[in-house]
Amino acid sequence: MKKLFIILSVVASALFFSCGKDFLDVKPSNSTDANITINTLADAKVMLNGVMRKMIRSTYYGRNFLIYADAKGGDLTIASQGRGLDALYTFNHTVNSNTYSSFWSDIYNTILQTNNIIAGIEKLEAAGTTIDFKNYKGQALTLRALMYFDLVRLYGKPYTMDKSSYGVPVVTEVLSASAQPLRSSVEQTYAQILADLTAAESLLPKAKSNGYINYYGNKAIQSRVYLTMGDYEKALNVAEEIITSGVYSLYSNTEWVNSWKAEFGKESIFELRMVKDEGELGSASIGFYYLRNKDNNALGNFIASDYYLSRLGQDNTDVRWGIMTYDEISKTRKGACYKYVGSVDKSGEGKDPYTAVNIKVIRLSEIYLTAAEAAFKKPSPDPAKAATYLNLIRKRAPALAPATAATITEDLILDEKSKELLCEGHRFFDMIRAGKQITFNDEHVGVTMAHRPKTIDRSFNKIILPIAIGEINANPGIGAQQNPGY
Repeated sequence: MKKLFIILSVVASALFFSCGKDFLDVKPSNSTDANITINTLADAKVMLNGVMRKMIRSTYYGRNFLIYADAKGGDLTIASQGRGLDALYTFNHTVNSNTYSSFWSDIYNTILQTNNIIAGIEKLEAAGTTIDFKNYKGQALTLRALMYFDLVRLYGKPYTMDKSSYGVPVVTEVLSASAQPLRSSVEQTYAQILADLTAAESLLPKAKSNGYINYYGNKAIQSRVYLTMGDYEKALNVAEEIITSGVYSLYSNTEWVNSWKAEFGKESIFELRMVKDEGELGSASIGFYYLRNKDNNALGNFIASDYYLSRLGQDNTDVRWGIMTYDEISKTRKGACYKYVGSVDKSGEGKDPYTAVNIKVIRLSEIYLTAAEAAFKKPSPDPAKAATYLNLIRKRAPALAPATAATITEDLILDEKSKELLCEGHRFFDMIRAGKQITFNDEHVGVTMAHRPKTIDRSFNKIILPIAIGEINANPGIGAQQNPGY
C-alpha cells in the first residue's frame, strides 16, 4: 500500500504544483497530463478523460472486472485451463498468487486522480472563481463512488451479510508518501459512496451526455448501491425516476442485436468510450477473451455455461441469441458471446476488431430489472408492478409467457437479468448479495476443481479477494485486516 501511495503523491504534486501548459493540441482526447493544474474547464475535462481512460484498462472495465463477475457467477465456464485468467473461474486465489492485485492498485490510482480533480476545483471555488466547474466536480465525485463500490464488492463481505466487517481504505484527499491508511468497515465504505453520490447529483446535467456521467448516470449507480444494500424502497424510487424521465428508452426486439454495433444508443446511460488509435486493447481486450477458440488466433478463454444456455434456450426465438455464436465444443453449441466485437461477424464501430465497441457500463435494461426486483422485495411488496417491469425485458423472448403477480419470483427476475446482461459484469454480485447458491459447469474442464467446490454460497471465504502480500509488506497494519481464510 505504501508504495502505491508514494506513486500517487508524486502524481498529485505534479498535478497541482507544476506550471500549466497548453497540452490540448498535443495530447489525445482521452489523455491526462501529469504537469497540468486545473485552471479552466478544458483542463478539468482532459483530467476527467484521463480518469475514464484508466478505467478502461484491461485490468478494470476493459476486461478483468467484467469477466470476474460472469466467470465467478456461473454464467461462464472454461473449456480448458491455462488460457488466461483461469483463477477467476477456479477461485485459485492466495495472498501470493492470483490475487488480481491490479484491481486494488489501479482503482486506487484512479481514485487519487478523482481526488486531484475534486481538490483542484474546490481550491478554485474557495478562491472565488467565476468558472462553473459543477459538472466536472459532480462527475469526479460520481466516478469515485463507483470505484469505491467496485472495490468494496471485490474485497468486502456483502453489506446484507456483515456490514461491520472490513471494507476498504477510504481515501478522499491527496495523501503524503508516508500515509498508510487502514480499512474502513463495509458500512463506512458504503456511507462514503452514498455521500459522494448525493453530493454530486445536483451538480450534474439531466440531458444525455455521451461518454460522460450525467444526473441519470449518477442515479443509476445509486440504484445499484441501494439494491446491494437491501434498501429496496430507495432502489425502486431511483430506478423509477430514470424510467419516467423519458431521456432513455428500451430497444425493440428488432433493434437489440444491432445496438451492439453502435455507440451511445437510446438505452445507454453510461458508456466508457474506446477511442480509435488511443490505447485500444487489442488481444488484451474483453472482446478477444470471448472470441471462440482460433477465431483470429483467440484462445476461447471463456464460454457460456450449460446453465446459462439452458436459461436462454427456454425460447429459441429469444433475440439475445443474436450475439451468440458457436464455440469450440461444437458447431451447434452457441456458447461464444460476441457483444464486445459488435456482432457475430465482428462488425463493430470501426476500431480495432477486438475492441470494437464501447464498454456499456449501465444500460436502461438493468434499471427495469432493478425496479422489478426492488418492487418485488420491498417491505410492502408489489408483485404486479414487479411483473410489469420484468415483462418489458422478458419480451425479448417472445415465446415465453409473461410473468404475472402470481408467477413472478426472485429467481425469475435474477435469471432474466442473467440473460439480458451476460458478460456485462453482474451475475456473481447479484447472486452473492441475494444469498443464492452458485453452481459451476466444471464438466467441460475435465478436471476436479481444487480450490472451490462445485457449488458455493456467500459463506465460502473466497467470494472476496485477498489483500496481496505486496500491499501487506508495504503497509503492515493492513496485514491484521486480511480477509478471513487467507
